[in-house]
Amino acid sequence: MRRVHLASRRPWRPAARDWLITLGLLALGYALSSLLLLADPGGGFVSMIFVLMVVLTARLTGGYACGVAASFVSVVCVNYVFTFPYWEFNFTISGYPLTFLTMLSVSLIVSTLTSQIKRQEQLRVETDREAMRANLLRAVSHDLRTPLTSIVGSTSAILENEDRLDAAQKTALLRSVHDEAQWLVRMVENLLSITRMSGDETQLHKELEAAEEVLSSVADKFQRRFSGVQLELTAPEEPLFVPMDAILMEQVLLNLLENAAYHGRCTAIRLSAERQADTAVFTVEDNGIGIAADVLPGIFAPALRSRSSDDRRNMGIGLSVCCSIVKAHGGTMSAANAPGGGAVFCFTLPMEERAMEEYGDAD
Repeated sequence: MRRVHLASRRPWRPAARDWLITLGLLALGYALSSLLLLADPGGGFVSMIFVLMVVLTARLTGGYACGVAASFVSVVCVNYVFTFPYWEFNFTISGYPLTFLTMLSVSLIVSTLTSQIKRQEQLRVETDREAMRANLLRAVSHDLRTPLTSIVGSTSAILENEDRLDAAQKTALLRSVHDEAQWLVRMVENLLSITRMSGDETQLHKELEAAEEVLSSVADKFQRRFSGVQLELTAPEEPLFVPMDAILMEQVLLNLLENAAYHGRCTAIRLSAERQADTAVFTVEDNGIGIAADVLPGIFAPALRSRSSDDRRNMGIGLSVCCSIVKAHGGTMSAANAPGGGAVFCFTLPMEERAMEEYGDAD
């Protein structure tokens, strides 16, 4: 699978970005002050403009260094460039120390408040993420009991009644054990996905992946499990590289395909990827029975649903994991019923790598 490391596409580290913002705001303040000084040479607005630039610098950058630097540069500009005599330092100007202390105090206060707000937001995000993982883990644990009980029951029946069971009955019990074991494998895969998203953002190993190769890999895995379902693969004509954790995104697509095969009662599924503006859109569409109207609004919630009598598995856990993984990538996910029948699951991923503040990701 072709991969391009994101580091080669991100020449600016976060610190460099902050300094660029600082320089840009100071340049903007200088330009505005110059234009307004031409219009009104006697105006006392220059200091206010640079105070505003200092406030914006402290608000838009992290830490204190940029705010303090902006304060120092602003005071120098006000004194050296925009105060008579121009282009000369005059430290005897009344209020000069006060101006510097005011700008420095403003930058420190705003930087402190901004840092506190960011920390509180990060704490809220971490709390929400922990709650999400706890709910998913609780739901997965709940669903693990049923197949294990079924496996124990089927194997016990074979062992205790080996002489009284005919070949067809033994085959049926062994097929049940096989199906339950496959279900356990999928549940463990989901559990590993949840664990992979735990902790900090380093758990997401994002690289630029070729979408068509991800689709091909997923299609091969799905067809080995569900050879009786026709799978139509529609890949983009032009190479489509998307920042993603390939392991997790393959799990998302496999969950969606298996959900269609198990719950949709479909005979054909279409898997596609395309680029729309600055996002990559992945779609899984089947020709099955669709989604019940009462299930659709909360289909991505990690609700504890018991398995139905027809032995079709709980789809809520897998879809909850899918939605969480997509959101962790900065994307969105939706589900709907197709006009001609069947269900359509669609999710988007941003084409450009950027910090996902909602999930505390700062690559």
